[in-house]
Formats: sequence, structure tokens, C-alpha cells
Amino acid sequence: MIPVSPEQFTAAVTERLSLDVPREPQELFRGLGYPRPDAGDHTINEGQPARPAAVLIPVVSRPEPTILLTQRSGDLPDHSGQIAFPGGKIDPGDATPLDAALREAEEEIGLDRRHVRPLAYMPPFLSRTGYLITPVIGLVAPPFELTINPREVVDAFEVPLAFLMDPKNHQRQSREWQGQVRHFYAMPYGDRYIWGVTAGILRNLWERLADQETSGAA
Repeated sequence: MIPVSPEQFTAAVTERLSLDVPREPQELFRGLGYPRPDAGDHTINEGQPARPAAVLIPVVSRPEPTILLTQRSGDLPDHSGQIAFPGGKIDPGDATPLDAALREAEEEIGLDRRHVRPLAYMPPFLSRTGYLITPVIGLVAPPFELTINPREVVDAFEVPLAFLMDPKNHQRQSREWQGQVRHFYAMPYGDRYIWGVTAGILRNLWERLADQETSGAA
């Protein structure tokens, strides 16, 4: 069972992960919650080179912790309208992926970095859209105020950590895209459809905390 109190979650994350920036290429396919890469179904993008990006996984330290997510604007060129973590491209001025994730969270939803306690990095996630995404887990201390940037985000909301870390809520789904069937995880929550990269990273987090072997099975 995944620990769901803030203290237990923090202890589990810091025991299994670290704030050392991931560098090993083999980390790309560990725990992604997808089948092993092959000719028909893989997570690697089909264009080169990958563009470095970072996202913040903001775990809000409530008596029953939540994860703060955003809904991206429909006007954005990539992943428009999707549920996402705060984050984006790593700029030349960002010293680390953590710096990029915190900066993007401030720019997108006005989350002041003073409220965020960084806990650990997760292995990078290589998306089909050409981004090498480094997730960083942060414990967010309430109360805090958000200011939504409507050019990038149309909403910010919280989902219970216990819901997202329950494998019964991890649905394996598929779609046909460019003539091929693509498999992915989805975690519908009410009228929120969490899927794709976001659901894959959450599945990865569950696998790490539950000490699961990556098999691609739901």
C-alpha cells in the first residue's frame, strides 16, 4: 500500500529516490508504465533531437495529500487541452531541471517556490512529441495562492494522492494514431481525463513507491 500521509510519503520518496539529477540513459525506460520499446509501440519520439524539459510533481501537504495538476490551454502547440503537471522547456538560464520546474510553476500558475520543498527526481520520460522530461517531486506547504496564466493554463486543481496511487484506477487504454495502435495509461477522475505523459509519470511514481517491476501490465 502506498503511504498517503505527508510524512510517510516524504519518507518513502527520499528512501527510494534522490535529488541527484538522473543521467543514466537506461533510466529512460525504467518504470514508465508502458510496454518495452519495440517496432510497433514505444515511448521514444520519432524525431531528433529530444528537447529537454522538466515538470514539477506538486504533492500538497494536506492531512490527506493531493497532487496539484493543471489543464493546458487549447491554444498551445503541444499537448493542448490536456491535464499536465506544471512545467515546460529547460531554458539556458536554468541551472538544473529543478530550477526549470519551479520557474515554470511560477509562470504557469503562480506557485511561489518558497512553498515547495524539493524531495527527489524521477527518471526522465521521453515523449513521442520530442521532449525529454525530467520530473521532480516537491512537497507543497499550504496555504498558498495561485495566479493562473491564461496563455498557458485554463485551470489548476487537486486530485487525492491516494486515488492516483491506487493501481485499480490505472486504466490501460489504446488509440490508433498514424496507422498504429498506441497503448497508454489513463486515470479518469470525475470529469478530468488524466492520460498520456502525465498518467505515465504517475504510474512510474506508483511503481517506484510500490517497488514494482516494470512490466507494462496494468
